[in-house]
Amino acid sequence: MRIGPAVEGAIAAATATKNFKIDSARPMGGGCINQAWSLEGNGQRYFVKTNSAQLSDMFEAEADGLKELESAHALRVPHPVTTGTAQGEAFLVLEFIEMGGQGDPTRMGQALAEQHRKTAGRFGWSRDNTIGSTPQHNPWTADWVDFLRTQRLGFQLQLAKKNGLGTKISSLGERLLLRLSDFFSAYHPLPSLLHGDLWGGNAAFNNSGEPVVFDPAVYYGDRETDIAMTELFGGFGPGFYAAYSEVWQLDPGYKTRKTLYNLYHILNHANLFGGGYIAQAETMIQRLLSEVK
Repeated sequence: MRIGPAVEGAIAAATATKNFKIDSARPMGGGCINQAWSLEGNGQRYFVKTNSAQLSDMFEAEADGLKELESAHALRVPHPVTTGTAQGEAFLVLEFIEMGGQGDPTRMGQALAEQHRKTAGRFGWSRDNTIGSTPQHNPWTADWVDFLRTQRLGFQLQLAKKNGLGTKISSLGERLLLRLSDFFSAYHPLPSLLHGDLWGGNAAFNNSGEPVVFDPAVYYGDRETDIAMTELFGGFGPGFYAAYSEVWQLDPGYKTRKTLYNLYHILNHANLFGGGYIAQAETMIQRLLSEVK
C-alpha cells in the first residue's frame, strides 16, 4: 500500500496505539468504486478503503453514516476508525468484521425495524453523501413529498437530462413528479433512520451469525425505501420480511410505493451505466402513472 505510513499514523492517533506498524496489507474486493485492503499490525486487523483524494468527503460522509447507524443500537455496522488523505489518495479505516457466517434472517428483519424506530424531526440529514458514486443531497426538509420530488427523483431526472438519456424519460418523469402527492393521500411517513443503499451486497452475517450492514447512504426518510431496495435485487428471503412486519407492519400502500422508491435507484443505475436501466426506468414510470389516472 503506497500510503501505508500515513495510514499507520492515522490509526495510531485514532486508537492511541504507539508506533502502529502494518505487518501485512492484502488487497480485497471493494466493489466497483474503491480499492479495499485488509491491514494487519500490532495484533489488530482493519478494513481500509482507498480512492482519489478528491473523494475524501465521500469517505468522511460514510464514516459519519456508520456512526449514525451505530447510534440506533440495532444492526451491527463496521465501526469507523479514522479517515484521511495522503499523496493524492483518500482513505477510510474501518473495524474488520469476519463475514461468512450462517445467520438467521429474522434477526436482520427485526433489527432493521428497530433501526427505523430511530427518527428525526425532519427528512434529510446533517450532511450530503453519495449513492454509489452519485452525489446525494440531504437538506433538512419538513415535507417528505417535497424531499422526494426535489432531492431524490427530481435530481436523478435532471441528471438523466444532462446525460442525454432521451426525451421520453424526461417527459414521463415530469408527469410523475406532478403526481407524487397522489401516492401519499392517506399515508404520512415518519423520518426514520435509513441505511439508504440496502441491497443484498451490503448486508451479511459475521462468523457468529450476527447480521451486519455496511456501505450506507444514510439519511432520514420513509422506512419503506429501505424495504423496497431489499426487494429490488433480492436476497433477503421471506423470514426477513415476516420478522420486520412483526415488529412494525408496513402500510398496504407499500406495494405500489415500492416501485416509486426503487425508481430512484434504477434512475441512478441508468445515469451511471446506461443500457437496459433506461428502458427499465421508463417502464417503472409508466406503471406508476397508470396508478394515478
